[in-house]
Formats: sequence, C-alpha cells, structure tokens
Amino acid sequence: MAKQVIKTVAQNKKARHEYFIEETYEAGIELTGTEVKSIRQGRVNIRDSYAYIKNSEVFVSGMHISPYEQGNIFNQDPLRDRKLLLHRYEINKLIGYTQQKGLTLIPTQVYFKKGRVKVELGVARGKKLFDKRRDIADRDAKREIDRRVKEYNQ
Repeated sequence: MAKQVIKTVAQNKKARHEYFIEETYEAGIELTGTEVKSIRQGRVNIRDSYAYIKNSEVFVSGMHISPYEQGNIFNQDPLRDRKLLLHRYEINKLIGYTQQKGLTLIPTQVYFKKGRVKVELGVARGKKLFDKRRDIADRDAKREIDRRVKEYNQ
C-alpha cells in the first residue's frame, strides 16, 4: 500500500512551548477557492490562532490566510473565523474537554492530505513558567549530548 503524502504548510511551534498538548484531532476546514490557492503558496499563519465551539460547531479564529494576488473580488477577509469539519462524536468530546478548567483548543499545524487542507487541532493545557524553563533546560541538555556524541564519533 502506498504511503500517504502529507505536505505541511504551517506549524505552530509556539503552541508546543506554551501548552501541554494532551490530544490531537485532524479536522477539515471550510475554505473558499482563493484561500486554498493562497495556502498552497504557503501564505498562512496560525501563530495566534485558537478554536472555539459555538452551537455545536467548531470554528478557528485568528488564522491569517493572506489574500491571493489574482483573487481580486473573490478574496475573503484574511482573519475571518473558519468552520472546522469534524465528526459529531469528536465535537462532543471537544465540548467535554473545553468545559474542563484549563483546557483549550489550539491549531498546531495546517497541511495537505490527499489534496485537501487539514488542520491538526490540539487539546491544550497551559504551561506554568517553571514547566517552560524545564523544557528549555531539557532541550539544551539534549543538544549538548548530541554535540558530544558527534565529537566522539569523529
């Protein structure tokens, strides 16, 4: 069987630094044609975006998709809220998560899968300052270990 090709367009690296990602969901996203063309060019930013639930539907807010140059009158507002497409049981789970104190929905990456735009949605719990410091110390230690191993093997 052929391996599925996933082309990552945008990642939210800040989310992994600011939050513990407890669980992730793959969601489709409702877009117009010019938005898809702009995403294919890699002109999307999800750094300050988040997802919320309204009337049992999931929306992403703060996702910036730059207007397509040749789109003229068909271009949409770059920061408009966009509907995420999930199964009903997934939405019900997300409603339960968001009602818990301290949990929020954060888009972690945007990618193409089988020609369709997908958003990876993470159920996130905010990190405290000491958690962030520990992550930085662990990353620095790992980098130092890798550097020493590389020196030793040469």
